[in-house]
Amino acid sequence: MMSEQEALKCSNARNRGGTQRVEGKLRASVEKGDYYEAHQMYRTLFFSHDAGAFIAFRLFLWHWLHAADLSMLVLESLEKSEAKVEDEDLEHLAKLFSLMDPNSPERVAFVSRALKWSTGGSGKLGAPKLHQLLAVTLWKEQNYSESRYHFLHSSDGEGCAQMLVEYSAQRGFRSEVDMFVAQAVLQFLCLKNKNSASVVFSTYTQKHPSIEKDPPFVQPLLNFIWFLLLAVDGGKLTVFTVLCEQYQPSLKRDPMYNEYLDRIGQLFFGVPPKQSSSYGGLLGNLLNSLMGSGEGEDEEGEEAQEHGSPIELD
Repeated sequence: MMSEQEALKCSNARNRGGTQRVEGKLRASVEKGDYYEAHQMYRTLFFSHDAGAFIAFRLFLWHWLHAADLSMLVLESLEKSEAKVEDEDLEHLAKLFSLMDPNSPERVAFVSRALKWSTGGSGKLGAPKLHQLLAVTLWKEQNYSESRYHFLHSSDGEGCAQMLVEYSAQRGFRSEVDMFVAQAVLQFLCLKNKNSASVVFSTYTQKHPSIEKDPPFVQPLLNFIWFLLLAVDGGKLTVFTVLCEQYQPSLKRDPMYNEYLDRIGQLFFGVPPKQSSSYGGLLGNLLNSLMGSGEGEDEEGEEAQEHGSPIELD
């Protein structure tokens, strides 16, 4: 009489044989261009395998018209697995993102769920590594605005700077070369990311063909950012206050600059927060949605966000 262990082995062998036949049919369907049939078999493989096996088989279908559906299945398998988030998983998700139609609504939903999964569904803004991978993909698509948003929530100041140099050259006016990096530095500081703020400034000014490689700069706004980064390291409120007063003509070029600086004053110089945001209505809702409610990179950032005004980051 067959033992339980032997029976299990026979059952597993039959399952493997059946799965291999489906895999063979799947490959054949893809090769002959019968994508509908392949799609159905692909879904069958998903529901009969664990996440690792399913992800392996997606290699044959990356060029497929049903990329959005398949991407959601991969993400669903990861959500259900409750496995630890690994860099390899984030790379898989970013690759799937790159293969989806940039204009599809499914892509937006995919990014939202992927970022939530990347932090264990904690409601944080998403894993910096995944943000960085998404930013690079969007940069390649020349979707600079969305790329900048994701770079801001990564730790890749150098990549952000290189993207901004291209963004400035492709879409900006020569008179705005300083504004591209000024906005990024101020926003990184609002997210309490001093290191990326410094890196994006130094890399941008070194690589942009229309900017001097070292300070002092011709553009007053760049000198202000340079002094601001030094002041942040020193933490002296008087220096920060004088600096903001002296460079008001440059800071008036963008009405958001003083909003950013109010936030930076709270985070780095002990300035008390405003009693209420200066914005209301639609714009106020927009600012709140972009920053989230008390979501930060660390506990200190979270606490500061809860007591400060929201900041626009797109």
